[in-house]
Amino acid sequence: MEPNKVIMEQAIIDVIKTCYDPEIPVDIYTLGLIYEVKIDDEYNAEIIMTLTSPNCPVAESLPAEVEAKIQGIKGLKSAKVTIVFEPPWEMSMMSEEARLELGLM
Repeated sequence: MEPNKVIMEQAIIDVIKTCYDPEIPVDIYTLGLIYEVKIDDEYNAEIIMTLTSPNCPVAESLPAEVEAKIQGIKGLKSAKVTIVFEPPWEMSMMSEEARLELGLM
């Protein structure tokens, strides 16, 4: 990945870390809900993410919040969030930091 894309990817991750699952006091990146950050040559971003469950009460609002926040990043042409449920999210996808914060270690 070229240097500018690496910087842009980190900026996207930093913004994603400001989004929280309302039921769990940990940001969605640390929770392991973000599967992939893609940036094309035109600086359009696609975020591949999941939810803790398909019945998640924020299934509508959380992806929209992530998309809106990312679209505010200077130099990014567009942002799109794609929700997937394969592979299904499980607690082992959480970072060590998240597990510590939630008392699971």
